[in-house]
Amino acid sequence: MKPLVLCADDFAVHAGASQGIAALARQGRLSATSAMVLAPRWAQDVALLQDLRGRIDVGLHLDWTSTFARAAGHGLSLGAAMRRALLGGFDRGAARTVIERQLDLFEAQWQAPPDHVDGHQHVQQFAGIREPLVEVLARRYPGRLPYLRVSQVRAGAGERLGLKSRVISALGSNAIKKIADGAGVPRADALLGVYDFDGDTARYAALMDGWLAGAPAGGMLMCHPASAAGPDDEIGAARLREYAYLGSSDFGAALAHAQVALVRGRAYYRHYTRRHDPYRID
Repeated sequence: MKPLVLCADDFAVHAGASQGIAALARQGRLSATSAMVLAPRWAQDVALLQDLRGRIDVGLHLDWTSTFARAAGHGLSLGAAMRRALLGGFDRGAARTVIERQLDLFEAQWQAPPDHVDGHQHVQQFAGIREPLVEVLARRYPGRLPYLRVSQVRAGAGERLGLKSRVISALGSNAIKKIADGAGVPRADALLGVYDFDGDTARYAALMDGWLAGAPAGGMLMCHPASAAGPDDEIGAARLREYAYLGSSDFGAALAHAQVALVRGRAYYRHYTRRHDPYRID
């Protein structure tokens, strides 16, 4: 069986997302989730994850571009964040403060360090954020390092990388890998699950078949499910489709057909060293 980490992003973005993610995790259809700790629901929705402790990875969805980040005072639009990353990068001192605050908010509710760190709209690898992020993780969690998601997008079987995927990868994936290696921070390198959020359930199922077939052992597949729509959610319809498919017998059959086993990255990536295969497992 090919090991794969299936991570649901955006836990706590709204009630339907939190409830849907928790339900799929209990069903064994997810192996990780990442939380938006600036969201007002984080403090109450974390209770949905308590009986999943030790069964799935729970990590931080580092946030600079949501409405929650704007309300917190440091947020900006994705376009503005991309421009800042390309034109000199974020101020590292200010970024370090934001990172520490979000880790504090995570720990205050989860009562443990995150199993992993990724980023809302992939900001974890933007210039000026990636450097203090790796430094903070290495200093704050010696001996229990979270793994980092590197948003280096891979195509599914029979799929070509689109512009969105190429842009995501270009905004720092190689740079954050080098920085993580220098600090000894484990990382998940191959990211799948990027698409335009359009289409119907049949299209999502077809994309999933390609991702499962094309993923390398130890790849990271992201998803964004929700059991109910949330207010002003730009990808709300896609969340509902993803939830319906991931909980279905069709998805169970797709996993079996692709010979994929969903695994926790916490156990898988801990064996990574830059001198060995990054997907090695004992």
